[in-house]
Amino acid sequence: MKIFTRLLCAAALGLVAAACSKVTVENYDKIKVGMTYEEVKQLLGAPNQCSDVMTVKSCTWGDEKRHVQVSFVADQVVLFNSENLR
Repeated sequence: MKIFTRLLCAAALGLVAAACSKVTVENYDKIKVGMTYEEVKQLLGAPNQCSDVMTVKSCTWGDEKRHVQVSFVADQVVLFNSENLR
């Protein structure tokens, strides 16, 4: 019975975390070319991952199944895309 209770609690926490996610279609639609990294961070929260190659900083919010990717040059959005947002 303890295992079932723990699994139920873990599932409930997962649903709460997913419901609180800022990675939504509504927030994705607010991203515009020219926004700063800080503006995007305020909109989507802290990114899950960022990498810097040459002068391009690419950040990902979400996971491998559902995410938003944004590329910045000189701290401004130049390209963004999403996968499986609903």
